[in-house]
Amino acid sequence: MNLSTPIAVLILLVIVVSSIRILKEYERGVMFTLGRFTGVKGPGVRLVLPVIQQMKTLELRTVVLQVPKQDVISRDNVSVKVSAVVYFRIVDPAKAVLQVVNPYEATSQLSQTTLRSVVGQHEMDELLSQRDKLNGAIQQVLDLNTAAWGVKVTNVEIKDIDLDETMIRAMARQAEAERARRAKVIHADGEKQAAQALAQAAQLLSDQPASLQLRYLQTLADISNEKSSTIVFPLPLDLIAPLIRGAQARE
Repeated sequence: MNLSTPIAVLILLVIVVSSIRILKEYERGVMFTLGRFTGVKGPGVRLVLPVIQQMKTLELRTVVLQVPKQDVISRDNVSVKVSAVVYFRIVDPAKAVLQVVNPYEATSQLSQTTLRSVVGQHEMDELLSQRDKLNGAIQQVLDLNTAAWGVKVTNVEIKDIDLDETMIRAMARQAEAERARRAKVIHADGEKQAAQALAQAAQLLSDQPASLQLRYLQTLADISNEKSSTIVFPLPLDLIAPLIRGAQARE
C-alpha cells in the first residue's frame, strides 16, 4: 500500500480542521484574503483558508474601562484628582481593525486626556454639584472622536473626586459660614413677620375698643393663674371716665 495516500489524507484533514473557526453570537470576524479586506463574518462556523486568508476576531459586548485618577486643575485653580468609568462597545468591526491598531488602548488613552480637558474647563463647585452635566460632556467628546474607530461610547460616570486637606477645610468653613448666613436671614424674616403681625393686631384693637377691653380681661385671667401674692392690673381710663365725670358734676 502506498504510504503517500494516508499521509495526503491526514494533511488534508489537518488543513480542514485548522481552517474551521467558530464565532460566538457576540463575536464578529474581520476577514482578509491575501492581505485585502474581504468582509465581516457573523456568528457560526466559518472556514478560513490557511496562508491565503486571515480573520481578526472582535467582541461586540460592552467593555467597562476604568480610567485611573488624573491630576487636574479646575478653572478656579483648584488641584483635584478625578477618576471615571467609561462604558463602550465596538459597533463597526471593520473600522476597529482598519482604522486603529488597538481600539481598546486608543479609547483608554483618549478617555484620560478627555477627562482632564473637560474637568479643567469647570469650577470646583460644578464638579461637586453637576456631575451629570460633566458626564454628558465627556461622553459627547469621546463618542465624537471614537466614531472613526467604529467604537460607540454608551456612558461615562465620574467615579471619585479627591481634594487635599487644605481645600476640604476651606470648604467646611465656607459651608459653616453659609449656614450661619441662612440662620440670620431666617431669624430676620421671622422678626419682620412678627412685627407685621403685631402692627396688624394693634390696628385691629385700635379700631375696636371693645376688643381691647376683652384683651384686658383675658390678661387678668392669665395673671390670676400665676402663683403670685401681688397682682398689678392696668385699668383702662375709658372704664373709669364716667365715674370721674359724675363725681365732678356732683361737686
